[in-house]
Amino acid sequence: MYRTKTCGDLRVNDAGSEVTLAGWVQRSRKMGGMTFVDLRDRYGITQLVFNEASDKSLCDCANKLGREYCVQVKGRVCERESKNPNMPTGDIEVVVSELNVLSESLTPPFTIEDNTDGGDDIRMKYRYLDLRRNAVRKNLELRHRMTIIIRNFLDSKQFIEVETPILIGSTPEGARDFVVPSRMNPGQFYALPQSPQTLKQLLMVSGFDRYFQIAKCFRDEDLRADRQPEFTQIDCEMSFVDQDDVIELFEEMARQLFREIRGVELPKLQQMTWHEAMRRFGSDKPDLRFGMEFVELMDVLKTGTFPVFDNAEYIGGICVPGCAGYTRKQLDQLTDFVKRPQIGAKGLVYVKYNEDGTVKSSIDKFYTPDVLQKLKEKMGANDGDLVLILSGDKANKTRVQLCSLRLEMGERLGLRDKNKFECLWIIDFPLFEWSDEEQRLMSTHHPFTMPNPDDIPLLDEHPERVRAKAYDFVCNGIEVGGGSLRIHDGKLQEKMFNILGFTPERAMAQFGFLINAFKYGAPPHAGLAFGLDRFVSIMAGLDSIRDCIAFPKNNSGRDVMLDAPGVLDDKQLDELHLKVDLSQE
Repeated sequence: MYRTKTCGDLRVNDAGSEVTLAGWVQRSRKMGGMTFVDLRDRYGITQLVFNEASDKSLCDCANKLGREYCVQVKGRVCERESKNPNMPTGDIEVVVSELNVLSESLTPPFTIEDNTDGGDDIRMKYRYLDLRRNAVRKNLELRHRMTIIIRNFLDSKQFIEVETPILIGSTPEGARDFVVPSRMNPGQFYALPQSPQTLKQLLMVSGFDRYFQIAKCFRDEDLRADRQPEFTQIDCEMSFVDQDDVIELFEEMARQLFREIRGVELPKLQQMTWHEAMRRFGSDKPDLRFGMEFVELMDVLKTGTFPVFDNAEYIGGICVPGCAGYTRKQLDQLTDFVKRPQIGAKGLVYVKYNEDGTVKSSIDKFYTPDVLQKLKEKMGANDGDLVLILSGDKANKTRVQLCSLRLEMGERLGLRDKNKFECLWIIDFPLFEWSDEEQRLMSTHHPFTMPNPDDIPLLDEHPERVRAKAYDFVCNGIEVGGGSLRIHDGKLQEKMFNILGFTPERAMAQFGFLINAFKYGAPPHAGLAFGLDRFVSIMAGLDSIRDCIAFPKNNSGRDVMLDAPGVLDDKQLDELHLKVDLSQE
């Protein structure tokens, strides 16, 4: 056998036993006539000892070992005289009697340690080395553990796992598709699924009343820390359920995950409407780990004395506890922050209610002390607090800007603790949203989302006021999952397509398979999908989902290890009936 124990197994009660270990050389050090080697595998590190007095040739061989050599050793477990309390195996060492070099290694381009000296680019290029690091490996072990818990939970609730196709037809509604040319059908293309949405609905028509899949999904969109071109969903669908049934079941699943992974007991989660979330936090994924809720200030600050506020559609503020001592430089930094193109505010107003009871503001000359006192009362501010105010001619746009400022202040004050978890459900989303690019109403979620039955009469005259039977699971300001009740009535689905600007012909061309299936007794059904990558990153306390994906893409959508995407040779292009013109590049 290559090994009888792993490098994380041995303890002091193994002293005296003969073992065989295999792994990689983490580091080695020579001290007089002794050579010490730290041997690492997936399970831990064990210190090896080579004694020149006992076997000089063996010790000479050990002195030639480089970092990341793959070796096998045999030896006797001994209790260490100088124990290392920072290692699980720190009470023992293995006195080596036999050394076998399984594979030599070049000097790695960065240190294979938790605190590595490798930057993101070099680590992604040599990802197979980066994965040897404990800090990275434990994220994938966490991902594995979460996946097992999810599968077992859903299996216990009578869900059946079904794999759906990766090569499907393109559906332009939504994010951009990745497309795949068909060699056997010249000029025609498959698309990679953005989600298994229509396929899982077909499974409901088929009578598979509880489906799930750990599904690979693909979206050709700009990347952020929580996005990748390919990602993984915990994709689920259920028949004969309403919204409360879905929320109750998947809240139970989330509760089990937090209990088993983090030892945290989630309380019964609150449900907040989309309108309330936007009003209080300027976001449909509010971070509830800290306060600083929005306060609308139209009644206090629209006095006819300050044109910026007098002409605004919305004026809102946040109270930042204990920050009245902010310097002018710090306030200027905040002003620059909200003026960034990504946020787009025109400016920032501040009011400092100092500890000594004095008030200092950027709008002193426009407002009397009485108005600033009313502002203090409206904001619920105390002496020592800082009030930050934004205004604008579009209410929701300004709220989103104020949300960015709130999150920035939460970050600066250390209030976004990764070991604290605040989860909730957001419900009653708008069914439609206006697209400036398309100049038409678009589905907020997708065209198959059920309208709130109470709002169906509004579909003809005021579709923009219709609420969706949709729900998002939010944790720490991150949308982890979401879903909705689905339309199963053909006439209602036809009305939805009409509002979205689909002609009957276009609707049939894109979704005919689903429309026809619904003619054969479609059950009421609903679904939900969690982003597995995001869920794991939250549990692991990561800033980016890349660190819980084995082989991620970089911010340009490239796999720098595989050097993909790449060009095809002319023969492949000819077989696919494609021509690539790079003359404009």
